[in-house]
Amino acid sequence: MPQEDDIRRAVQDAVRRYLNTPTPSARAMIDAETVNAVPEGGTLEVPPGALVTPLARQAALDRHVTLISTSEAKQTAPESRTIAIGADHGGYALKETLKAMLQTQYTVIDCGTSSSDSVDYPDFALAVAQMVSSGRAWRGIMIDGAGIGSCMVANKVPGVRAALCYDNATAVNSREHNDANVLTLGAGLIGSNLAKQIVETWLKTDFAGGRHAKRVEKIMAVERKYRE
Repeated sequence: MPQEDDIRRAVQDAVRRYLNTPTPSARAMIDAETVNAVPEGGTLEVPPGALVTPLARQAALDRHVTLISTSEAKQTAPESRTIAIGADHGGYALKETLKAMLQTQYTVIDCGTSSSDSVDYPDFALAVAQMVSSGRAWRGIMIDGAGIGSCMVANKVPGVRAALCYDNATAVNSREHNDANVLTLGAGLIGSNLAKQIVETWLKTDFAGGRHAKRVEKIMAVERKYRE
């Protein structure tokens, strides 16, 4: 029969071989801390073979963070991404112009209005923001006369980071630094050509993460504080 020392050595050898065998978790592990570094309502790419801990999955669920594999992220075509767009009567014409442009590349949900008859911008800004907050839309775009009021409304909805942009620089900054998920535009302040450029830039600019992720998380922490 095997001696106790022989058994101990066999167990130690087996443990040593196990520890020295490459595993998915050795390559990458997604834990709750990693998820919590992502702005609420954002997306986290998971490398192939990475281990996602149960606490990380719960944190993602609690903070509405979408976990997506790197391969899926690369394969995600623009047309599979949904954009909610809305406007009041002052932004109706520009909404129709932008909608026609967007429909060639994305899935578009029109939240109204449907004519140039006078309406109240908060109703439509809320509809767009709710589409983004609920996850039914990837991004949201809202147009009124100045874009200011709609931005205020959208930012009242949990999980929404709305930004009023008036040129390409503000479009880039709002995405790179603030991970904005709703764009508001002032139809009375910019022309349709500039609006198209802003929208294209805003949709194609990625969030830079890094030091900006910590700051965006502080924005969301303020929201959570007053939501409790």
